[in-house]
Amino acid sequence: QVHLVESGGGLVQPGGSLRLSCGASGELFAVWTMGWYRQAPGKQRELVATVSSGDTADYNQDVVKGRFTISRDNTKNTVHLQMNGLKPEDTAVYYCTYAWYGSSPTYWGQGTQVTVSS
Repeated sequence: QVHLVESGGGLVQPGGSLRLSCGASGELFAVWTMGWYRQAPGKQRELVATVSSGDTADYNQDVVKGRFTISRDNTKNTVHLQMNGLKPEDTAVYYCTYAWYGSSPTYWGQGTQVTVSS
């Protein structure tokens, strides 16, 4: 089992920034992919970004549009999502995920709320 702990969500004004973090613990994989998904009210869950243990990052550009950056710290089994230029449509619950390298998510965090509002 892998346990994911997310932090960093909250309320921010449009144009502001937030940094989400997710730490993984437990029976970790030798090579892995961690990522962030989000789900807004009444909408389907969607991919935001992923990063591998080898530091390969992928983004859903329809969502990110050059505003978000995902990074990882292998020594701490942690990934971060730096979100800049936030818009009201970024309001959602953001979920951290963990998987074997290149695979679909096996583990999901409990989610952290991000609200963008003035």
